[in-house]
Amino acid sequence: MWLFALFIAVPLIEIALFIQVGGAIGLWPTLAIVVLTAIVGTQLMRAQGALAMSQLRESFGQLNDPTEPLAHGAMILFSGALLLTPGFFTDFVGFALLIPAVRRAVYNWARSRIQVQSFSMGSQDPRNPQPPHPQDDVIDAEFTDVTPNKKPTHPGVEGPSGWTKH
Repeated sequence: MWLFALFIAVPLIEIALFIQVGGAIGLWPTLAIVVLTAIVGTQLMRAQGALAMSQLRESFGQLNDPTEPLAHGAMILFSGALLLTPGFFTDFVGFALLIPAVRRAVYNWARSRIQVQSFSMGSQDPRNPQPPHPQDDVIDAEFTDVTPNKKPTHPGVEGPSGWTKH
């Protein structure tokens, strides 16, 4: 229900802000601000996204829990979508999510509300922690070809069908 309310409230807020800002500074400056925030936001998102990717690679390289860098990357991606959406409210939220301290606060808030049941790295089944045996992927077998001889498709017809040159 709260998601439905959000889908109704955000466009109403954007329309009200467009009317207020457009009435105060005019149509063209308002549109210029919207386009400028999209351009600046895209550049900031690319820089923050590159930083988040390097932190994620570092986390994987050191075999640390990648949850926080992944969450930061998702918030940066979401902020980019908000910055490309025309509007002042979405731009405000998008720019706010590009600030690392704001992302950290959102991450800590979400982490306090989410309970992780299990976490594992690798392809091993966490319920059955047995080390793999090196012989498990080798199959030793003998075979005999039992493919039947190919018979003509039409009884009594031998050789090519006549549609092809010999």
